[in-house]
Amino acid sequence: MSTNSLLVEIGTEELPPKALRQLAQAFADNVQKALSEADLAFGQIKWYGAPRRLAIVINELTEQAPDKTVEKRGPAIKSAFDSEGNPTKAALGWARSNGIDVADAERLKTDKGEWLLYHAEVKGEHINQLLPNLVNEALAKLPIPKPMRWGARSTQFIRPVHTVTMLYGDKLIQGEVLGIESARTIRGHRFMGEAEFQLTHADEYVQMLDLRGKVIVDYERRKAIIREQIEAEAARENGIADIDEDLLEEVTSLVEWPVAMVGSFEEKYLDVPAEALIYTMKDNQKYFPILDPNGKLLPRFIFIANIVSKDPIQVIRGNEKVVRPRLADAEFFYHTDRKLKLEDRLESLGNVVFQQKLGTLLDKSQRIASLAETIAKQIDANAEQAKRAALLCKTDLMSEMVMEFTDIQGTMGMYYAHHDGEPDTVAQAIGEHYQPRFSGDTLPQSKEGAAVAIADKIDTLAGIFAIKMPPKGDKDPFALRRAALGVIRIITEQNYPLDLVELFNDALRNQPVHLSDQEQAQVVEQLMEFIYARLRAFYQEQGVDISVIQAVLARHPSAPTDIANRLNAVSHFRSLEPAQALASANKRVANILTKNEAQIAPALDESLFVDSEERQLAEHINELSQQLAPLFEQGNYTQALTELASLREPVDEFFVKVMVMADDPKLAANRLALLAKLRELFLKVADISLIQN
Repeated sequence: MSTNSLLVEIGTEELPPKALRQLAQAFADNVQKALSEADLAFGQIKWYGAPRRLAIVINELTEQAPDKTVEKRGPAIKSAFDSEGNPTKAALGWARSNGIDVADAERLKTDKGEWLLYHAEVKGEHINQLLPNLVNEALAKLPIPKPMRWGARSTQFIRPVHTVTMLYGDKLIQGEVLGIESARTIRGHRFMGEAEFQLTHADEYVQMLDLRGKVIVDYERRKAIIREQIEAEAARENGIADIDEDLLEEVTSLVEWPVAMVGSFEEKYLDVPAEALIYTMKDNQKYFPILDPNGKLLPRFIFIANIVSKDPIQVIRGNEKVVRPRLADAEFFYHTDRKLKLEDRLESLGNVVFQQKLGTLLDKSQRIASLAETIAKQIDANAEQAKRAALLCKTDLMSEMVMEFTDIQGTMGMYYAHHDGEPDTVAQAIGEHYQPRFSGDTLPQSKEGAAVAIADKIDTLAGIFAIKMPPKGDKDPFALRRAALGVIRIITEQNYPLDLVELFNDALRNQPVHLSDQEQAQVVEQLMEFIYARLRAFYQEQGVDISVIQAVLARHPSAPTDIANRLNAVSHFRSLEPAQALASANKRVANILTKNEAQIAPALDESLFVDSEERQLAEHINELSQQLAPLFEQGNYTQALTELASLREPVDEFFVKVMVMADDPKLAANRLALLAKLRELFLKVADISLIQN
């Protein structure tokens, strides 16, 4: 059967830049799945995306699905014929729908009965018939939250559609997609190249768009070109471009023919904190700042034009003119804000509600201050300065700068704290307390900053759970998942000796929500389950086996550093030769103890030993109990489990030679007590019975 390349292009108005990659990839995935379900063989499928088009090119696509035999089951025999053996209306209707006589039908016999059966030969559909509906369905499944209508059409899409092109090799596939008839028309760049041209073959798509349309439709190639241009322009300025990956993605989705240019601004604006200038250049203008080799901001920026201009100087001046008012605003806000100290803004936090049931930002700041002081004492930080930083950490939210540029909250608080004469430690802690802001972000470098960051996140988690508003599905308005992961990372990666149950209890006692002791215990339990869910994902991403994670969390440890130590120990133990045998033995022991819980003797009586194997096992357990006590105390779980691995032989011998549930109830109860003592040793680290190869 012949094969050829297939092109499908949907020409639109400008697509949302932050959604372009996702839409293009989803379109390709949907088409690929549909082709597979239609039994059409194909080679590579590649997606393309630019501001005014989504496209896919599929290599070596067969033009027709193979013929196939389809089983069509009819009514049951008892319903297909009457008492005289004549076909019923049900049988006749089924036969007629299949174009056969009842006498031509086969019989399908199963354990559940007998049915009429017809093997129909179905001819495979041609790509010409399949494709229009297939493309429409693939587009309908795209992740579009708010589709729109345009003109008098009833069809909906994320943006108005102007052209549809479906080419199989050099043949045009007729049909409507989103109400537009397929044609060979491809639209070029709005201002360069040919506005429209006719495409003769699917394989020419990328090349012809480049040459005739002045559109680089290959997303990844366009992105690479932009990166290269930015880096080259920065090098010419003796600097380094600050390339934010999200911004690079967005700019790639905004232009069809990228041209990097360099603009400048007055050096006086460099007196404003660089973070504010960088934020407005990136977020508001989509510019790439230039830094010197030491990381200091230069009065230069790079922007990506979507056209090769005949007068580039005018384009540069236009962009400089646009950015100047934004920088002037930042300068004005900065100088205005410094007229009022952070401490003087505390009262205004009382006018901003954090959450209706949890009070104002002032209430939250006071709670954070109390908790940060407690945490600071436990991690050997300056408790007084941590408390001070926590009290002031939200005050920059009331500044003009942060109200305008919200993403630099905390950072501006740090600058204003320095200006107010606050200790450097306090200023640094204010600047660090939102960290980590996202997955992979840096952690607070100061202990005081860590104390405030943990306190802020713990307070939010405790408060929101106390008022019964935990995240549901993908809705997490208070970013509790991010907060939980932040707490885990700070404590674990900086090895702080903090217990989450203690911290949650401290935080809950300070909330303006009255909880009984029982209710508070329930909230803490819910919080720990929430933390455990984050821990599972966190460690699985690091390659820790899920059974190891489950084995540790089954013991409900509540100190993240302790959990990390246990995971390391169990992962190491799992690699030892005796591990699987001991895991199986632990599972067997757990089952025996669970089934006979009521019969376990309250204390082990060595005088009741009959077999040498149970005596030897008891001796090993007693000896190890004494040896391991200091290791458990020190949290040296790796060494402890390594020592416990020596129990394999006596445990194996015990189960081979000793009948646990002896006829004598006293012997059985005593042997159960011995097994309970064995299991207790392992449970001091993890539930080893859950480990799997």
